[in-house]
Amino acid sequence: MKKLLFILLLSISYTGCIAIKSKKTTLVTTEKTQTNQVDFKRPKLIVGVVVDQMRYDYLIKFYSKYGENGFKKLMKLGYNLENVHYNYIPTYTAVGHTSIYTGTTPTNHGIISNDWYDKYEKKSIYCVDDDRYETVGAKTGGKKSPYRMLTTTISDQLRLAQNMKGKSIGISIKDRAAILPAGHTANAAYWFEGGDEGKFISSTFYMNELPKWVTDFNNNGKANSYLNQTWNTYYDINSYTETLADNNNYEGLFKGKETPTFPYNLAELRKLNDNYSLLKAIPFGNSIVTDFAEATIIGENLGTSNFTDFLAISYSSTDYVGHQFGVDAKELEDTYIRMDKEIERLLIILDSNVGKDNYTLFLTADHAAVEVPAYLNSLKIPGGYFNNQEFKTLVKKIALNNFKSEEIIEDISNYQIYLNKDKLKELKLDANYVSQIIADEILNIKNVYKTVTGHTLQTTNFDLGVLQTLQNGYNQKFSGDVLFVPNPTTITYDKTGSTHGSGYSYDTHVPLIFYGSGIKKGQSDNYYPIIDIAPTITSFLKIAQTNGNTGKPIIEVLD
Repeated sequence: MKKLLFILLLSISYTGCIAIKSKKTTLVTTEKTQTNQVDFKRPKLIVGVVVDQMRYDYLIKFYSKYGENGFKKLMKLGYNLENVHYNYIPTYTAVGHTSIYTGTTPTNHGIISNDWYDKYEKKSIYCVDDDRYETVGAKTGGKKSPYRMLTTTISDQLRLAQNMKGKSIGISIKDRAAILPAGHTANAAYWFEGGDEGKFISSTFYMNELPKWVTDFNNNGKANSYLNQTWNTYYDINSYTETLADNNNYEGLFKGKETPTFPYNLAELRKLNDNYSLLKAIPFGNSIVTDFAEATIIGENLGTSNFTDFLAISYSSTDYVGHQFGVDAKELEDTYIRMDKEIERLLIILDSNVGKDNYTLFLTADHAAVEVPAYLNSLKIPGGYFNNQEFKTLVKKIALNNFKSEEIIEDISNYQIYLNKDKLKELKLDANYVSQIIADEILNIKNVYKTVTGHTLQTTNFDLGVLQTLQNGYNQKFSGDVLFVPNPTTITYDKTGSTHGSGYSYDTHVPLIFYGSGIKKGQSDNYYPIIDIAPTITSFLKIAQTNGNTGKPIIEVLD
């Protein structure tokens, strides 16, 4: 009996030792994990690159024309995501840049278009206008701020995580493309003022005067030199087999040109095309952005401190060229051949000034673009043009026939109808009832494909299709009472050139490549919405997510 008791006690004691030993092992493992977390080093610089209006298929369509050290280098040495889409309507510049950097859609971040009707101020407003501030560096063009963006950006969260250390700077040809990505806590945002200025400028929201390096850049004569040359094709135009004939009926004209054909004598054209504003609309506008990016990196010593800096770069001239000439133009092909050279140059600048292993970069687009509907029609593909004025006349007629008053219609813009709530009260009409009647009626109008009321978007959850993307772009506070969607490839635009704004794949499918420190090499055709970029970066940096985030980290890209 004593022997049995001794064996039992020995067994308990041995088991206890195992348990204690196991517990100690667990503690050691935990401490090791915590140590790894503490030892994590963020890269010196995060670079966000947005190529305005870049369709995903441009990576493939013009692949044979690209060099080895631009887009191809990113695709081969980075992680190329081939099935990334915008998951909301409208696909416009301000909305795209905001959604990339906030990780959410207009439902939360509040930027519902470039311009929109403000039902409280009873007027059309521009996304970054702010009269509380003054222009810095020019006479006009700088009364701007990001205050209409209601949520934080990646760059805001990075600054907060580092106790406001590290720098955040946004640069672009367009004001909105510089201001919104850089965030509320940015050290600076700079954009190009055309006309007779030809300078990068800013706002007193950021500073009271331009830094010396910016003034020096503005005085270096580069903007002028780009416009005192001829824009001809980078390679022999006969090798540009991916696009339509140089002279066709689907491309717009610069003032002073009789045909949309190469070459373009910029020194002459600038006289009739608002001088330095012409630089925005040609590929050399992208060149001066790269020039300014280099000046920013050097002038601000980005990527050289003990903290992580953020540089948001947006190349806008691709958008201007697409709008002017369309997605199948020789001018567009040449612009992307030259854009490839700008990416190559940017990577060389980063390698030289920050170091190959010290930065992480992502490249995407703020939206894509539609083929010219007139061209599609010539191929017997459906598509067309939406007449806004004709539509407004019909909507007022519907209001008059059903409710005896045109005045209940307050505004029609961005494919939304705003009702006059004061007039509805006066006529003792229920807003939801009126909205539904109008939504039902306008569905009968030519080229209207889908209609829905704001009330329905608030009370119903759409989990797929165009109505889901419309819902993701709907903001209860700012959007209209009735929303509608034109037919596929039906646009409100001229019959030459391309545009964007819809929830169809030609506007939503964009490139997304991650590259640099902490990024795997590879590619994937898994679907991801654009709002997944921000949480991927915040997860990678091990910082808090943006405060309106609705995206998810793309784990497969992280090394």
